[in-house]
Amino acid sequence: MFKIRDKEQLSEIIYRLVVEVPRVAKKRKAGQFVMIRVDETGERIPLTIADSDPEAGTITIIFQTVGYTTKLLATLGVGDYIQDVAGPLGHPTHIENFGTVVSIGGGLGTALGMPITKALYEAGNHVIAMISARNKNLLMFEDEMKAISHELVICTDDGSRGFQGFPTQALQKLIDDGKKIDLVVAVGPVPLMAAVSDVTRPYGIKTVVSLNPIMVDATGMCGACRVTVGGVTRFGCVEGPEFDGHQVDFKELMTRLKIYTEEEKEMDQRFNSTHGAKVAQEAKK
Repeated sequence: MFKIRDKEQLSEIIYRLVVEVPRVAKKRKAGQFVMIRVDETGERIPLTIADSDPEAGTITIIFQTVGYTTKLLATLGVGDYIQDVAGPLGHPTHIENFGTVVSIGGGLGTALGMPITKALYEAGNHVIAMISARNKNLLMFEDEMKAISHELVICTDDGSRGFQGFPTQALQKLIDDGKKIDLVVAVGPVPLMAAVSDVTRPYGIKTVVSLNPIMVDATGMCGACRVTVGGVTRFGCVEGPEFDGHQVDFKELMTRLKIYTEEEKEMDQRFNSTHGAKVAQEAKK
């Protein structure tokens, strides 16, 4: 079992946990993830390692409460234990000095992309980071991203801060202005990663996306995380999570992510009936 050392609620549905996992903390690299199981009867879910402290033996995970397991995880506090944490899993991000790199994070993807952005920055790349939100009040991790980039582009849907529009529009403007871009890295919702890939494809700009398919065992045995890349079936857990965005069949990925929609609704109702009162009580504190 693995002890929670720190907890912070970043927004209504986004949380940060610092968990004591010494072996993972020592070995993890940018782009890798862990599989967690909250309790002995729970499901296994993948969560990106946002940061680590090898000396303290801790890793940081940032997650959004979108289903039963993440909502259950959010009920745990400092001093509580997570049943299982397996990792680090997946291939680390390939890091080298590419030149000019645009790092795009949408929503929670901003936090998940931070270790990749930091590694690219430390490798000597000129990093242009893009973060986005519906309005200025919902912007997150601005200071953190500013510290690991040479240029920070802030995008808001309503124009209340920075560029008015989506990261894809800001990226297109950079291209139209003649900015030489050697690599684009996109982490976030599937529609955003697909849209970024569509923007860069005509210009032949290398684009890497971090995929989030459904995973069960994360060892490549079950096949639940299969994605089609370049017309070939690949396993997101052991061959990913990062792939060439121009080769990914995003339509298939989005379809597969909806396979268990009804079951997820049922589990959400179960969570509300068993834990809803406790969550409401803690929210009032």
